[in-house]
Amino acid sequence: MRKHVAALAACSVLFLAACGSDDSTSDTTVAAETTAAPETTMAATDNIVEVAQGNADFSTLVAAVVAADLATTLAGAGPFTVFAPTNAAFEALPAGILEKLLLPKNKAVLAKILTYHVVGAKVLSTDLTETDVATVEGSTVAITLTDGAKVNDATVVTADVMASNGVIHVIDKVLIPASVDVAAL
Repeated sequence: MRKHVAALAACSVLFLAACGSDDSTSDTTVAAETTAAPETTMAATDNIVEVAQGNADFSTLVAAVVAADLATTLAGAGPFTVFAPTNAAFEALPAGILEKLLLPKNKAVLAKILTYHVVGAKVLSTDLTETDVATVEGSTVAITLTDGAKVNDATVVTADVMASNGVIHVIDKVLIPASVDVAAL
C-alpha cells in the first residue's frame, strides 16, 4: 500500500520536476522469469536519462522525454523503474502518431504516456511477481510472467539496466494508458 501511495504522490509532483518516493518495493514486486542482464557489483554512475542517451536504441525515447519536459525529473533522485520502449517500439505505433505526439500542443498527452512507463520505486527483475503495479501516471500496468516477463502486452526484452537513480527494463512496445486515445490526436 505504501508503494502505491508513493507512486500516486510521485505523479502529482512529477510535473513540478521534483519527484521522489521511498525505495521499499514490497508492494510493487514483479517476478524473475525474464532474461535479466547480470547486475554488476559496481554502482551505476549515470542516471536514467544519461543511460538512455548513451544507447542509440533509445534515441526516440530520449527525444520524447525532452519534448515532454521530463528529462530533469527522470535525472532526479528517484528511485525509478522505467519500462523503456526501443526505437523499433515507437516505429510500430500507427503511422503519424509519433510525429503528432511530439508536437508542442500534445505535450500533456505525451507526458501522460511516458509517465505510464515509470514506477516510483526501484524494481529489479528478481523482484518481479504477477501483479498490477501503480505507475507515476496514476494508473496501473499488469505484470505477467507466462512466456517471459510482460508489462501489459509488451515483452521485457532486457532487464535490469542499472542507473544511479533506478533501473531500466527494455520493452518491445509503447504502453498507452486506457485514458489516452492516440487516434484522436
